[in-house]
Amino acid sequence: MAEPVEAFKNAFKIPELRSRLIFTLFMLVLFRLGAFVPVPGVDGSALVDMLGRSGGGLLGFYDMFTGGAFSRATVFALGIMPYITASIILSLLIPVIPSLEALQKTGAEGQRKINEYTRYGTIALCIVQSVPISIYLQSLGREVVPNPGPMFIALSVITLTTGTAFLMWIGEQISEHGIGNGISLLIFIGIVADLPNAVRNAGRMIANDQMSVFVGLALVFIMVMVTAGAIVVTTGQRRIPVQYPRQIKGRGMTGGTRTYLPLRVNHAGVIPIIFASSILMLPGSIASQMKIAAIESTVNWLFNPYGLPYNLMYAGLIVFFSFFYTAITFNPVEMADNLKKYGGVIVGVRPGKATADYLNAVMVRITTSGSLFLAAVALVPMAIFAVLDVQDFNLIHFFGGTTLLILVGVGLDTIKQIEQHLIMRHYEGFSSGRGKIRARR
Repeated sequence: MAEPVEAFKNAFKIPELRSRLIFTLFMLVLFRLGAFVPVPGVDGSALVDMLGRSGGGLLGFYDMFTGGAFSRATVFALGIMPYITASIILSLLIPVIPSLEALQKTGAEGQRKINEYTRYGTIALCIVQSVPISIYLQSLGREVVPNPGPMFIALSVITLTTGTAFLMWIGEQISEHGIGNGISLLIFIGIVADLPNAVRNAGRMIANDQMSVFVGLALVFIMVMVTAGAIVVTTGQRRIPVQYPRQIKGRGMTGGTRTYLPLRVNHAGVIPIIFASSILMLPGSIASQMKIAAIESTVNWLFNPYGLPYNLMYAGLIVFFSFFYTAITFNPVEMADNLKKYGGVIVGVRPGKATADYLNAVMVRITTSGSLFLAAVALVPMAIFAVLDVQDFNLIHFFGGTTLLILVGVGLDTIKQIEQHLIMRHYEGFSSGRGKIRARR
């Protein structure tokens, strides 16, 4: 316990790292403050009571990712999900549209242009999503919206769109000037903000005999096992041995070293989970505004978080996005060319195309195992609901679901970035006797 505490103390001794940490904390506090600023014209307390009576479902699932901002109808009610959805759409379009693919290959300038398109897409999605949300809030009656009408809808659309645009800016600022991935940290903090409520609900249910002590202990055991498994998979690597030949430079001889090429088992991190969650939230929210009974009942059945169809689609999308994200970020041909350029050879594999094929085959195998683990964890809440008969939706997701994977994944990535700053300046990391968090073979 002393080592992590000492590492955090050392982090604040480094001026650059200290400023990054303080900046990140300031931005996250700003995000949490905004989660309590209500949309003009909405009675937040009445809305919380009404959503509390209607239960969890998709609204509760969406509210979990916004840190309670949706259930309070605040300026950050849409959360960061529109930005993530726009990123998904653009990522899917890049391989299809040649001009976007060519733009991506131009380097930093092309990536800046793609980020700009993503922002435009985010604003468009915010407008599309905020209109039905405003109409939905208005349909709850004057108890929630005392003064309904076109002006309320227009003001709500402007407020919700501006709120998400501000969140997008906060995320980008954290990524550039702070520590960690800004967008992931916003989701992380949103989930952590509701964690005390989940613990209190568990205690209240046990006290009121709504849940047995055995079930409570089983939830804690599942949480520990999922967390341990997430850490193992997130830090797991396949190390491929690489041999570099000896070279004579001047009067000395260099090279002749043997190192390894680390390939992460979960190369995509928490991106597949966030992408899949974002995609599955759209149909339910759209169908609820169409007011067509047949379509609404069908969509509610398909996208009921308690139901088997929803969980199977959720697991399938996680597997798909694991492979998709790995395919667009991992280039075995380029890696093989770089090895050949510097004289590196994978032991037992010929340079060139054979190396690229070997790297691709290895990545497919380890991505398969990593994605299947993520998908299996996505089904844990369904198993808790079916086997342990726990009815509280948010509770089962906090104690055994994808929220734990997001918390573990984002937490480890952030700690790793802090540790890199410490090691660069010859400080100890978070792990005793190692100097850094080591990946598992």
